Amino acid sequence: MRALAHHAPSGPFTEIELPEPTPGPRDLIVDVRAVSVNPVDTKVHAGDPEGGPKVLGYDAAGVVTAVGEAVSLFSVGDEVYHSGSIARQGTNAQLHAVDERIVGPKPRTLSFAEAAALPLTTITAWESLFDRFRVAPDDTGTLLVMGAAGGVGSMIIQLARALTGLTLIGTASREESRAWATDLGAHHVIGHHDLVADTRAIAPNGVDRIFSPFTAGMIETYAEVMSTGGGIVAIDEPEGLDTLPLKDRSQSLHWELMFTRPLFEPPDMVVQHDLLARTAELVDAGAVRTTLTERLDGLTPENLARAHEQVADGHMVGKVVITA
Repeated sequence: MRALAHHAPSGPFTEIELPEPTPGPRDLIVDVRAVSVNPVDTKVHAGDPEGGPKVLGYDAAGVVTAVGEAVSLFSVGDEVYHSGSIARQGTNAQLHAVDERIVGPKPRTLSFAEAAALPLTTITAWESLFDRFRVAPDDTGTLLVMGAAGGVGSMIIQLARALTGLTLIGTASREESRAWATDLGAHHVIGHHDLVADTRAIAPNGVDRIFSPFTAGMIETYAEVMSTGGGIVAIDEPEGLDTLPLKDRSQSLHWELMFTRPLFEPPDMVVQHDLLARTAELVDAGAVRTTLTERLDGLTPENLARAHEQVADGHMVGKVVITA
């Protein structure tokens, strides 16, 4: 089969031929129809592809062409969407092998391209809200979503608006991103430059929760804008992070990595299947929408490089998707 890979850190993408994958007991083989690019793609691209060429890609939508002997959730011909595992071959290929427990049924009302924008950011947002923050459906309180127009921020706003009673404060600096966050359901949208004053104007006693995709250098600010006992969920990897400013007000920091379940296969691994299935229902009911904002036709080295450049630039609103 055809796949796209890089051979050196930050090296160019080239087309290679690989053997077609064979399914493990719980695996699906998916005929990939569309993929999207996330910040994790650019991070892994910058690393050393040990053991030979590396196939990236952690989002896909497609059609099941084969199943393992222990598969029970899907059948050949099913349309699915999923994010894979950093420990396995990526989705930038004609066929992708993936454990059924981290795959969801594709929303019926979306195209493959529209669906491919959702899995990784949906899983990250869902786990941040319900596994890390432990938000309940009747919770009120306030949630500050940093980078509200980004991929994960866009999904946190939508899922929180659809499934909780939280008051959502998003941050966005440009007019385009502010409009996007508001349209997705943020109750308030503020800038980044005077975060303390702008947040306190909305939540005088501090916000209860903060979602943070960019945590380096922000802990003291977060401690100031959070209420006593408030919590942060962070998804980035800042080196030498000092969390001591959180101690006086008994505030907390939680890490979220949506690859944890695929990597360690805990007993509740199927939760990712369940949350993707529930999100598909929300999409089909009109409560959540795709975050696709740019589509590139053709899974070619040129289009993949272009998508990586856009994501690495750090100013993406929504998601960029490449159709196969």
